[in-house]
Amino acid sequence: MQGKNLYYRYKKSGKVIDEKNHKVGFRWFSFDGEKGFCLNGKTYKLRGFNRHQDQAPVGVALPDEAHRRDIKLMKELGSNYIRISHYPQDDALLDACDELGLLAWEEIPIIDLVPDTPHYADNCERNLREMIRQHYNHPSIINWGYMNEILLCTPWPGTKEWPAFKERTLALAHRLEKVLKDEDPTRKSVMAFNMTNTYNEIGLNLVDVVGWNLYHGWYQGELNGFNHWCEDQHQRYPKKPMIISEWGAGSDQRLHSNSAHAFDFSIEYQQTYIEHYLPFIEEKPWISGCTYWNFIDFNVAERQESMPRVNNKGIAYNNRTLKDVAYYFKSMWRKDIPVVHIASRDWSIRTGHINEPQRIKVYSNMPEVELIVNGRSYGKKSVQNCFAVFDVVLPFGSSTLEAKGFNEVLTDYKNKVDGNTGDVMKIQYNPLPNLAKGEELAINVGSNCYFISSLSQLTWLPDQAYKPGAWGYVGAESKSTTSEIENTIDGPIYQTWREGDLEYRIDAPCGEYEVELLMADVTKPAVQLPNLLAKSNTESSSKDVRFDVSINDERKESDFTPTDGRHYRTAFKRKYIVENNRGSINIQLKSLQGKAFLNGIKIRKLN
Repeated sequence: MQGKNLYYRYKKSGKVIDEKNHKVGFRWFSFDGEKGFCLNGKTYKLRGFNRHQDQAPVGVALPDEAHRRDIKLMKELGSNYIRISHYPQDDALLDACDELGLLAWEEIPIIDLVPDTPHYADNCERNLREMIRQHYNHPSIINWGYMNEILLCTPWPGTKEWPAFKERTLALAHRLEKVLKDEDPTRKSVMAFNMTNTYNEIGLNLVDVVGWNLYHGWYQGELNGFNHWCEDQHQRYPKKPMIISEWGAGSDQRLHSNSAHAFDFSIEYQQTYIEHYLPFIEEKPWISGCTYWNFIDFNVAERQESMPRVNNKGIAYNNRTLKDVAYYFKSMWRKDIPVVHIASRDWSIRTGHINEPQRIKVYSNMPEVELIVNGRSYGKKSVQNCFAVFDVVLPFGSSTLEAKGFNEVLTDYKNKVDGNTGDVMKIQYNPLPNLAKGEELAINVGSNCYFISSLSQLTWLPDQAYKPGAWGYVGAESKSTTSEIENTIDGPIYQTWREGDLEYRIDAPCGEYEVELLMADVTKPAVQLPNLLAKSNTESSSKDVRFDVSINDERKESDFTPTDGRHYRTAFKRKYIVENNRGSINIQLKSLQGKAFLNGIKIRKLN
């Protein structure tokens, strides 16, 4: 609704010298510890995303139409809520929320800890007052926030520094809560806690609504830990309204796994993670709602992991192309339209054995879906938790996948592309490399993932134990790190390895071969962001790791190190020409100082 114009007239002439228009919306809402969130007197689950705004190549300097596009994309997925994290954003964003009906949580950027800095609290108060006064008239806003994970970087209780940090933090929280209510008693205050009950114990739950940033099954513990945490909090504090303000898992389109696990950054684990969290949130009336972290893959200057300087937990890539898992949200949240989406766009080029079943997932909000491959039906399957999985035998080469949705009223939705009533896509299935034909065998040592190089498109195969007639490791332990690897864009290859006295056997036709070994010494891991400190499995050493390298019993390197005392966390490659006259290539590493390590192997036949 368009509000009245606000006129400012010059007293003598009576002429208008300034004017401002505001759109007006009428709604009322409430948060309750047992009933959750209510809008206009009706229960209303808050469903949304956190949103950072950056986009390559312009960074955060987005034009207005880009802000509007993001809100439209969220709305299309079924979102009705947004956490504008962690700072006020352009008015164009809030205008779009007003117009399209997304409710909003806006906050000022106070994160990690409250420093002992002169006038810091004064500046925080000024920021809060300015935010509220500037955006007060936006009817979409229902929450004002002022702290995020504020105990993340403080000393632990019991240390000598803790009392001072606690005192400063509580003093600022009480001050800002009073300012917020003085400025706007109609909205609800909110704060985002991370995974410790200390927030409640020291009295930071003074806000109207508690937001929980929970990453069980990612930064710590198992997926079920999320369920237990929420239930425990509700049991302890049943009258305190709760929102799941952050939850997410990283995914890298280059990494895929049939045995995905936390922190492998595979597309598949992110799907598993989200498919666990979201139904629980939806089913519990006392959880007011959630905002998934994050809407997009966004840039972070100090972040490492599989994509340096990128937090890749988004359900869309930075260019706003939706990941497959975005359609799980759409299937869960949109009940006004049929949704069918084949969740294989993010893994449309695969490699494997002939007649090896490939797992094809279909996201849908319909009771049944049918999958058709190259004109052959794989039958109908009931949809559970908004997806169905088909084990499909693909021929080598290109195949056409078609999915159709069914329900009791409309027997067969006619196919339409892009998740309306059906879906169609192409998938490429390639055979495993044939060394006899000169094809390259690339092994992602120590990893459970396929890695597809964005530069060469070469597929690095997941590691495996040796079997006669194939290839694989004999002994040694697998390890991983989140440290950034220098001098390569194929970092994930070097972020996993096997270490110790190890052997690789590759059964191959006789002939001359090029053998390339890939290494990166991470015995001195890089300093990580606070929430990543526990994710590195490396041990710091004061001395370089040194080892011997032999191939087919011929010593290739003696007392060798790829670091030379300075090249830590740096990609290193060395090629060897090997004569294979025994039908196999045996690579052996013998530890001399520390534990020998190997990150990748690439082999091709020369003649």
